[in-house]
Parts: sequence; structure tokens; C-alpha cells
Amino acid sequence: MILQDFNINDWDLICVLGPTASGKTKLAVNLARTLGNCEIISADSRQVYRRMDIGTGKDLADYGEIPCHLIDIAEPGTQYNVYMFKEDFRRACDDIRSRGKFPILCGGTGLYINAVTRDYDFHEKVPLSAPRNGIARIYFIGISVDKPTRNARIDARLDSRLEEGMIDEVRSLLNEGVPEEVLISYGLEYKFVTLYLKGELSYDEMRGRLAIAIHQFAKRQMTWFRGMMRSGVDIHWVEL
Repeated sequence: MILQDFNINDWDLICVLGPTASGKTKLAVNLARTLGNCEIISADSRQVYRRMDIGTGKDLADYGEIPCHLIDIAEPGTQYNVYMFKEDFRRACDDIRSRGKFPILCGGTGLYINAVTRDYDFHEKVPLSAPRNGIARIYFIGISVDKPTRNARIDARLDSRLEEGMIDEVRSLLNEGVPEEVLISYGLEYKFVTLYLKGELSYDEMRGRLAIAIHQFAKRQMTWFRGMMRSGVDIHWVEL
């Protein structure tokens, strides 16, 4: 059972993590509603960008009445990095706490999660043994999905995003002046759809290679999370 014997007063932060297409957002929103008085902070390196909605899977409708922070805070084509995320997270977390609310961090970008939960010192590029951001008591919840189920969900979601207009989304970004090389650097959906729009891939090649790339990305995410556990992070895994 999720949060069995959980006392919100014993913790500073809940962190919901897991691979892409695992259902992190829905779980975080359900937890926020169950606990009450919670707000969500996104830990996704691409959802920070405005108008990159379908390809990044923002699924904004899933949040409903639950406030979410650090989504749509940067323009496509501008630089955003883990150092900026660390500072933005601190401000968002302080704001949530100042209003008597409880923060839930939710995302799949392992570097971003580590940066704020282990309080990386960016001068030394190493995690500190004790966080300096006041978030020492963190309850980690990880979503575990077996590989066949995970890949099937990825494929189904990819087809749904293509039907929803992901190609038009990338085309609009190109039309507004976001350089091709920048979109390609964002990886996954933006890389392969851009290559398709450039005529370098057929539709079937784009879809097939993109699906494989997302499968591989999800595997790397799980490798990162297992590395967190080996470093001493206690992650409570649940199956969805």
C-alpha cells in the first residue's frame, strides 16, 4: 500500500519517480488529493519549455485542481540546465512551504532529482552528504513496470501523441524560428520528428526509430534509479 503508516509531519518532501509512460503524474496527483494541501513540482528537463506540450507529455489536464510548478517556465531554444532547475526548485519549494502546503516532486529526469534531493554542489560537481536546502527527510516512491508492459505503454502513447498532433507541434516550433539543431538536441520526439520534417526519414522510419529510442531511454532511467538505490536512497517501489 502506498504511504502505509505515512505521517506527513515526518517528511519534508515526497518524490515520485519512474520511467517514461509509467504513470508518474497520475500517481502524484492522486497522492496530492489523498493527503490534501499538496502542490506538485515537476522534475522534467523538457517540460520546462512552453509550447512543447505533446512531445514532452505534459498531460496538463491530469493535474486538475492540483497546482504544479516548473512547467512552461522557459522559451524553446533558450538554455535551461540542471543548475537553473536547482535554483527554481528551491524557490518553488520555499513558496509552497510559506503558504503552509506540502511539496511533491514528480518526474523522470534523474539528474534533476539528484540535484535537489542530494543537494549537488555545482562548484565541486558532487552530491553533499547532508542537504543544505532544508529538505533532509524525503520519501521516495518509485513506479515499477515490467519491460513488456512498459514498452507496450510507450508504443501506445507514442501513437496517441502522433494522432494528437505531435508533428504539427514540432512544425510550429520550426516555423517560429526554433533552430533545427536545437530541436534535435532535445532528443526523442523532437529529434526524430524534426528529421522526418527535414525529409531525412520516412514516416515509418521516424515512428519505428523513435519507439526504439524511447524504449532505450526508459531503460536508462531505470538504470539511474537503481544507481540511486545503490548509493543509499530508499525507494519504495509500487506497481501500476
